[in-house]
Order: sequence, then C-alpha cells, then structure tokens
Amino acid sequence: MFGFIWKYSKRDQLVLLVVTSLLFPLLYLTLELPKRIINDAIGAQSSVVDVFGMQISQVMFLWLLCGAFLLAVLCHGLLKMRINTMKGILSERMLRRFRFQMISRIMRFPQPYFERVSQGELVSMVTAESEPMGGLMGDAISQPVLQAGQMLTILGFLFLQSFWFGLAAVALIPLQAWLIPKLQREINMLNKDRIKEVRALASMIGESAAGASTLRSNGGWRYRMAEITGQLGRLFDIRFLIYQKKFFMKFLNNFITQLTPFFFFSVGGYLVLQGSVSLGALVAALAAYKDLSSPWKELLAYYNQTQDMAVRWDVILERFAPDGMVSETLFVDPPEKIPHLRGDFVFDRVTVHDVDGNTVLEDISATFPAGSVVGITASSAEDRRVMAELMIREFVPSSGKITIGDKDLSTLHQAVIATRIGYANSQPVLFRGTFGENVMMPVMAEPHGQDTDEARLREAIRAGNSSDPFGVDWMTPSIAELEDLQGLRDWWLKLIEGTGSESDLFRRGVEQRFDAKDHPELAKRLIELRPTVQAAVHDADLDKYVFLFDPKRYNPGLPVGENLLYATPRVQITQELLAKETDFLAQLKALRLDQDLLTLSRDVLDLLRRTFGLDGTDHPLFRKLGLNVKTYETAVELVERTRKGGADKLTPAELSILLTVPFQITAEQLGPAFPDEIKARILELRQSQSQNMLKVLGDLFAPLDSEQFVPGRTVIENALFGKISETAGGKADEVHDLITKVLAENGAEQLVVELIYDLDIGLGGVNLPALLAEPLAFSRAAIKRPDILILNKALASYDIATQVGVHKKLRDLLPESTLIYLNDSFEREDVFDHHFELKQGRMVSDDMELDSEVESAGGADLARKLRALEETDMFAGLNRKQLRLLAFGARWYTATKGEVVFNKGDAPKDGAYVLINGTADLFQPRSDDKDELIATVGPGALVGELGLIRDEPRALSMVATSDLKCLRVGAEEFLAVVENDAATAFKLLQVVAGYVNS
Repeated sequence: MFGFIWKYSKRDQLVLLVVTSLLFPLLYLTLELPKRIINDAIGAQSSVVDVFGMQISQVMFLWLLCGAFLLAVLCHGLLKMRINTMKGILSERMLRRFRFQMISRIMRFPQPYFERVSQGELVSMVTAESEPMGGLMGDAISQPVLQAGQMLTILGFLFLQSFWFGLAAVALIPLQAWLIPKLQREINMLNKDRIKEVRALASMIGESAAGASTLRSNGGWRYRMAEITGQLGRLFDIRFLIYQKKFFMKFLNNFITQLTPFFFFSVGGYLVLQGSVSLGALVAALAAYKDLSSPWKELLAYYNQTQDMAVRWDVILERFAPDGMVSETLFVDPPEKIPHLRGDFVFDRVTVHDVDGNTVLEDISATFPAGSVVGITASSAEDRRVMAELMIREFVPSSGKITIGDKDLSTLHQAVIATRIGYANSQPVLFRGTFGENVMMPVMAEPHGQDTDEARLREAIRAGNSSDPFGVDWMTPSIAELEDLQGLRDWWLKLIEGTGSESDLFRRGVEQRFDAKDHPELAKRLIELRPTVQAAVHDADLDKYVFLFDPKRYNPGLPVGENLLYATPRVQITQELLAKETDFLAQLKALRLDQDLLTLSRDVLDLLRRTFGLDGTDHPLFRKLGLNVKTYETAVELVERTRKGGADKLTPAELSILLTVPFQITAEQLGPAFPDEIKARILELRQSQSQNMLKVLGDLFAPLDSEQFVPGRTVIENALFGKISETAGGKADEVHDLITKVLAENGAEQLVVELIYDLDIGLGGVNLPALLAEPLAFSRAAIKRPDILILNKALASYDIATQVGVHKKLRDLLPESTLIYLNDSFEREDVFDHHFELKQGRMVSDDMELDSEVESAGGADLARKLRALEETDMFAGLNRKQLRLLAFGARWYTATKGEVVFNKGDAPKDGAYVLINGTADLFQPRSDDKDELIATVGPGALVGELGLIRDEPRALSMVATSDLKCLRVGAEEFLAVVENDAATAFKLLQVVAGYVNS
C-alpha cells in the first residue's frame, strides 16, 4: 500500500512534509512567548525594559509580546488548516485514482470470474471499503511527522522550563457550542450530497461490472470510463468543499481556544501589574496549558489505522487481481487505424476450462471461411454461451489457438475486437440511458472535441483518471463506414426493418411523448392526420370510448387544472411548482374557486385514504394515479387540520399541496365522487378567466388547439386530439389498434419508430420487454457493420418465420461479413454454408466418439452421465457446473423386461428416472385387476419428478416393457437444481401444465 502511495504521490508527500516542518517553529513560539511575557515583561524589575538596545516601557513591552503571541497562534492555526486541507485534497485525489484503477480492472476481469464474485462485493470494495483508505493515503507521511514533531517540541520545551503550562480555558465554550454546530450543519448537508453521489457511483459501477463484456465487445469502455470520470469529479468537488469548510471550522475552533491564553496574558498581566491579582495565581492558571497526550493518542491511532488499512489493502488486491485478466496493453493506446478481420476464423485444438478447472470446451478444431454463413447447433446453453464468448475473447483458451486470417485473437487490441466483431444474444446487458445510446455504443469509440472545463480535466489527469472528456460528441460514424449521425440513424432503421421488429417498436412508439422541436416532421404529420383519425374512430362506432378535446366540454380524461385552463402542462405540475405561482393562487382565491377545489381535494383524499390507507401507496392502482406519495401523505395531514381549524389558516405552500391533487387526478378516475356542479363551474370559468390565468402562469401551460401540437401528450393522443377512456376495457385496445393502423397507412410508421431512439431505459433495462431488448441487442451488434457477426439465439422470442426472414435480409445488409448463428436446433441446416454441432463441449459428427479421450474410468462414467442428462429437455439448459453436480449424484439403474421399477403408492425417495435405453409403461392400477395404460415412455424421458416435488407417494406404476437402462437422479440433488435454477423450474412448470392439460 505504501508503495502505491509513494509511487503516485511522492512529490505531493514531500511538499506536504516541508510545509509540515514549518509548523514546529511556530509551535515553539506559542510555547516560548508566554514564558517571555511572564518573566521578561510582567516580572521585569523596572518600569523600563531594554529591547535590542532600545528603551521601552514595561507596559509597551508587554503589549508587544502579547501581540507577537497572538500573531504566532494565528499563523500556526492558518498553517495547520492549510496542511489539513492539503492532506484532504491529496487523500481524495489518491482515493479517486485508486477507485478508477479498480474500476479499470473490472473492465479487464475474465468473464468466468464474475461467476465467483458478486457485483455487490465489488461495489462495496470500490465504494465503502476503499473510503477509509483515502484518509490514510493523505496522512501516510505527514501525520506521523506532524504528531511526533509536536510531541518532541512540547517535551523539549517542558524539559527546558521545568514546569507545565496550559490550563484548559472554558470561558469561550458557549461561543464554540453555538458557532461550531452551525458550521457542522453545513458540512452535514454536503455529506448528504456526497452520499447521493456515492450511491450514483455505486449504481454506475454495478452496471459496468454486469456489462463489462458488452462494453468490451462493443467498444464502449472509453466512453464509460469518461462518464465515470465525470462522476468521480463531482464527488471530488463535493469533498473539496467539505474539506474547506471542515478545516476552516477546525481553525476557528482552535483559534477561539487559543484566545483564552491571550486574555490571560494581556488582561491577567495587566491586573498583576496593577496589584489586583498575584503572579502566582496567574502562573497556576497556566500550569496545564498544553496537553501532551493529544499527539501521542494521534500516533497510536495512526498506527492502528495503518494496520487495519494494510489488511484491507491485501483483501482488495486479492479480489482485484484474478488470474486470466486481459492485459492492460490491449486496452490502452488503440491503433490509429483499426484493421479489418476478413480472414478465415480458425480454431486449432482449442480447449477451455472453467474457474474450477473443469473442461467446458474440448479440442475444438474448425474453420469458418471468411464471408460465409455458419450455423452451430448446441443443445446446451452453456456450450453456446462459452463458444460465442470465446470468439469475442471473453473466454481465453486454456490450450490451442484461435486466428482470424493472419491475426492471433489473443493479441488483438480490444478496440479491434469491439469494432470488427459484433455479438448479440437474447438477454442483452442494457445500461441506463436511452435506447439510442445503448444501440450506438459501438460507434461511440472516441471523443470529438475538448473539455471546456480545463481545471477539471487537469485534476482528472493528475488523479490518474481518464483524460477523455465526457460532455462532448462521441459519435464516430466512420466505424460503420458512414459520414454523419443521420446516416447512422438511417442505417439503424434499416437494421430494425431487417429484424422484422419495426411493428413492435411502432406499437411502443405511439405511447411515447416527444418534443415537437426535436421531431417537427412527425408533429406536423400528426396534426394533418387528426381529421382522418377522428373520422376512423367515428366510422368504427368507437366515439364513446374517447374524450376529444373540446373547448365547450369538460374532458373527464384531463385533470381539473387542465380543464380549467383548457391547456396542457409543458412540465410536470408539482407542489413546489404551484407554491411559486403566488399570483395564480391569489387569482384562484379571487374567483372563489380555491374553496371548491379544496373541497374536491378533501373528498378525493378521503376516498383515497379509505381505499389505500397510508401504507398502501405501493399498490399498482395507487401508482397509476400518478400522485406523489409524499404529497399524498402530507395532504392527508393537512385535510385533518382543515377540519379542525378551517382552510383560512393554510400557508401558500400548504394550499399548493392540497391543490396538487386536482391538478393530477381526473374526473374519470374519481367517478361519481366528482360532482357535476364543479364541472359546470369550471366550464364557466374557462370561458371567462382561462386566458387571464394562462398569462399569469406564463410558459408552464400550452393552450389546446386543434391546429397545434399538444406537448406532454403521447403520439396516440396527439393524433386523436383527445384521450382514450381508461374505463373502455377491451374497446381501448380497439381504438389503439385503429389509430395505429391509420398512422401506418398514412406513412407515419417510420417517423414514430424513430421516437424509440430516445426511449428512456432504466437500470439494467428493467422497463424494456424482450421484444424490444432483442432488436436492440441485434442492432447494437450490427450497427458498426462488423466483419464478423455472432448471434446466439439473438431473436429467441420471434417465431421461426421471422427468424428465417431475418437471416435472409441480414445477408443482404452485410454481404461481406462472416455470419455465425448459434442455436439449440435449426429446422433447415442446408441454409448454411457450413454447419457444425457442438455436443458436450466438443465438435462432433456421426463418426466421432465423444469419450475417446477420457482420462479414467471414473471420468468416462461421469461423461456418459453428463451426456444422458444433457439430452433431456428438462436439464439441457443447466450450466456445466450444475449439470456436473447432478451427474455426480446420479446412479445407473437397469431393469429387465416385465420388471416393476416402482409401484403406485411407493415413497418417491429413490428419485426420478432418466430413460437411456428401452421403453416402459406407466399404469394406473385398477381394482378389477385390469390396469389402465396411461403412457409409454422411451429414451430421454424423465419419470417420477412430480412425486419428488410434492413429496407424495407415486401416482402411477412403472413397468419395463423391454430391457431398460436408466439414470436415477436422487431426490436431494433434483430438488436442489429446481430450487436454484429458474429455467429448470419454469420447464418443470410447463411439464406440470402439460399433465393438467392432458
């Protein structure tokens, strides 16, 4: 740890050491001057004192010495504040460097390592566990020198004087008790901001750890590291303010504490001269002036801290230095020109082991010719994943070699792989941002422009962070052989059309809200199509399921505030926003509408409280109301106050909280609870006062106009110029489909699909369904026009016809690329130029023997068990480790023809049976001695699993109808797999559903 500190902060540590050494003369002065004041000024034998040959009065000499003491204390305090601030900045700078290096290492972790280390553990180490280490990095050299120096200085002085000085003064404690907490509160507020930023950093780190493979393969690591640099910079700024305020507070506290000796020396000395008090009393008051124990305690604390941090350092290093890390040289200094990878993809006797040393892929030898279409069939999801990620170097061969043309895959710079090889699967890792930002990750390869904040850039470089600016344009269209961003978006739309997912994106796009300034053509088209859309709704007899915007009618689908103004908000209306509109609130009172709205708010809140209470705000129906939980809870309390003391005593802020309710909830949501009298009054006031109120509100609301775009409303609502009723049920879907059809028929489909580019994606893509996530992954892999495109069940949720269509279109879109498809099966293998089968980790054909090279009889037996389990639908999707554990506990079972395997009513403890060879009948015994045949099962079938799950006796009898060979899976092993593997549990649910259906 000290090697790291010295390597990266040697210059700063030495400067800090020199500044610290300047503190000791000032410390000695603060000890020496009191003695001089007592002995040479107060204790002078005459009224005139000789000072450097000059004759001055005793009183003047006293004041000179007291002034010098005060100046020494002030300089000592200021210098100490400066030292502490320097240490704080150095600590934060080193911590920032340390965290950046840890996150950089996460980007280079081998993919299998993430299976052993949790994201939470990595996040904790980078954030919470590394935090205390920052303080030690700043104190590493200066702290022991400072404390030991202070201690030696005090000891030397005391030995020279033969008595103790210093008595803790309490006179100014009340001032300190008032002033210091006040300053501490400001620091606490900054600490709260710091915690928020640390949490944001933790979230970013979690995303980066989960998506390290995606960032590498798509070339997004530099952009990601620049984003992380920005977040670390915000943390640095907050900590810098904290250090300034914190050490100013300490300086002030120390200065106030040192004022007491000044008063003792000046006022007390004067009183001694006047004869009011004795010199002995003054000396006694100063006897315990300095506390020697403080530096000693600090030295002990420093020793304990170094020991604790040394252990923590070793633990962190152990986690952040795994075997098989991608070399740092393959990440830094990318080549100026990225070479193409258009040669044959050759695997030469490649073997891959997992972290436990087990073989995952064995002796893979194959050649994928450049520009060909290759299909790889692998029933095991684990085999497919490892094979695919082996081709993008997420897995590194334990032996053998992979080359692309004349280039060794293991020596290629990561930027080359990220640019020239595309990879997509059915479960892509997504990052918080927009749909477009996720799609365009591969072409956001480098920044174009300079950081305008030069000071922040210099600090980032000084802290060893990325020098890439985050707030500039990162788009590099040349990667995809295009010229500009518009060309990239057009290419993305072609890819979307090629995947056949345009209709899915279109259906999602019509629910989007957008700014007309960003999409003027779409806004204009929607306005033009309004008469057509409304006519289509009328012709379909669906009028009663929509609420068109009409200046003469109350719209139940709009909140009260929007009906009153006949306008829609440009921004979300919140309590804070309403509280600022004092003129608007005053106008409501003048119109006597505030009481009506407050009454309505009371009725609404009473209804909500009876329905949801105060603890039901997490219910989906409550969330659908769009009412802020905190606002709701506060409003409920205010309603109780108005019942007791009336509404006249409400402050403007409290009034705005209650008025937020009618500005967010519609009459349709309330139903009969919304009286017709208020509707009529609102319409009356709309005609007479809406224009005046809109003027008062400024740009907060946009008037509803059939010839203008309606901001804040969806594509559907703008096309309709109205809202679909929430109570329409299935008819709402009919209206939705009808409007969507009209838009598509009139050429608006592509304009709407473009809105998906700006669709917000939450953390981990939780708000994005698979039907949208899969085309995102596909287009992200293909957007850069890769030389090699690898698709691992990338469109798994699409039907076979769509997948076939994608394969055909993809060849046209990327005519020169090598296309590699991996799937559990293909209906037509002849569509590929070359087809391979991956079985139990090996490339096989009809004449190959799988277990010809096993190491021992035990290994051969385990291999046969693995193969048997892997060929069953139930266990085919298990990863290799789970499959191996299941096979290890399984036992072979044989039965001759006619032998009973188990009877109805038997306990299921012997386990479930996987049939390898032979057949068996499942019977339902009857009392008339004629058993009913339920089913005949053959190789690959799994029998008896339901009895294990339900822990009930066998429901059927099983009898061998030929010589039978089975693999018996024990109850404990089977249940462990079901409990720990969601995919297996889901398959089991499907099996049970099949039983119920039959």
